[in-house]
Amino acid sequence: MFEPGVMIWAERDEAQTPMDLGVKYAQLGVPGGMQLTETAAKEWRETLQETSVTVVTVFAAYDGEDYADIPTVQRTVGFIPPATRASREARTLAVSDFAARLGVKSIACHIGFVPEDATHPDYVAVRGMVRRVCDHAAKHGQTFALETGQEAAEVLLHFIADVARPNLRINFDPANLILYGTGEPIAALRQLAPLVVSVHCKDGDWPAAGVPGALGRERALGEGSVGIRRFVETLRELGFPGPLNVEREAEDPQERLRDMARGVELLRTLTGSVT
Repeated sequence: MFEPGVMIWAERDEAQTPMDLGVKYAQLGVPGGMQLTETAAKEWRETLQETSVTVVTVFAAYDGEDYADIPTVQRTVGFIPPATRASREARTLAVSDFAARLGVKSIACHIGFVPEDATHPDYVAVRGMVRRVCDHAAKHGQTFALETGQEAAEVLLHFIADVARPNLRINFDPANLILYGTGEPIAALRQLAPLVVSVHCKDGDWPAAGVPGALGRERALGEGSVGIRRFVETLRELGFPGPLNVEREAEDPQERLRDMARGVELLRTLTGSVT
């Protein structure tokens, strides 16, 4: 299982996309506007079975999220905006149910910039939401994974300990730590490793110096500042079982799929895996 997978999105990618890219594993992103019907679940489940692709994580995204820059992320992403908390909590529970219909044992999302002050009203509210999501996911035998990037590793560890739910885990994205300027990926991985249940293999460069609120630039795998060889070697050293899911966020569909295919081949070279 220590081999490449890919991160795909419903309503953007086809269920057979992982097979087309030559991998057996995938993470599936669910856009905020997607109808999570039994028919949709049945169609995805049947195609995944036909192609022998295993989805290891279902990701929830939400209507109204905007990743233009750090201030916009703070205002719009995840569980932080008060006006959308109730609807996004309900949506996350529905994604958990959808994942269960696919037979997937992990869900994940960005919960947003949680305040470091544990007495802050937003911190208290989000902590309660995460506890409720964890409790719902546990009924399906699922973990709930928080995506890295919007906080330093020690802040994330403190929050997870405070939530105090055994099925709360981490989806580790090394590029996000660089894009948000929150930490060196390998050092963070070593800190967070016991809680990591899934990873993105994504690349990027640090934010431009002297530009307040700017995000870094996402890049094709192997072309940014992550140091993907070292990242893979560290995952192997730490005993992470895989898969290693290539994520690419390019707007152009052809560029995105081309870079994902190249990323898969790069990981095959680094891991020694074969098709």
